[in-house]
Amino acid sequence: MTHTLTLQAIKPVTHDTYHLTFDKPEGFEFTPGQATEMRLDRDGWRDEGRPFTFASLPDEPTLDFVIKTYPDHAGVTEQIPSLEPGDTVTIKDVWGAIQYKGDGVFIAGGAGVTPFIAILRDKLARDGALDGNTLIYSNTAERDIILRETFEGMPGLTCHWTVTDQENSPLAHGQIDRPMLEQYVDPDATISYICGPDPMIDAVRDTLRDMGVAEDRIVTEDGH
Repeated sequence: MTHTLTLQAIKPVTHDTYHLTFDKPEGFEFTPGQATEMRLDRDGWRDEGRPFTFASLPDEPTLDFVIKTYPDHAGVTEQIPSLEPGDTVTIKDVWGAIQYKGDGVFIAGGAGVTPFIAILRDKLARDGALDGNTLIYSNTAERDIILRETFEGMPGLTCHWTVTDQENSPLAHGQIDRPMLEQYVDPDATISYICGPDPMIDAVRDTLRDMGVAEDRIVTEDGH
């Protein structure tokens, strides 16, 4: 089923990421962590669908998305900054395998953090704190960290930031590797959620397997 959404507000989150708020169709349902295919309702773009994750919670009155743009790709996300309130988009049914299965470590790269926004917000809303949960988040540079203050302000959530290309950053430097994961992942107890570029997902998943993490404790979009 296709739904048409009207943009209510758009605001920048980082230098290349935007928070979009849309009206919510009556009876529309989804689970935190799920996504939908969005198409811009403008000439030349109605056949270009892209997956975006809901940042709002199911019981909230709007549908929100946090979307990282890639201006050098000349694609759908390049159009996002030019959207204005009143513009419309279309979405289809929801999908997604990344859902909350218990406290654990959320491992993200770049825009891959977006499924964790609603998952952690939902957990926080239900329990009042996120003790026992850790976010390990890799970006090119500090300015690319999406919703840093929001995550750091979540009670009980441990945040570990790492950057790959900013030599002068006081944050951890380098890709997410085994020594970093061993600080936060107990192979016998931790549930590890992974989302990001495919090469990163594959590398982190292989590392977790090498550490002895069972398959049913590794949660990714493709489910394996």
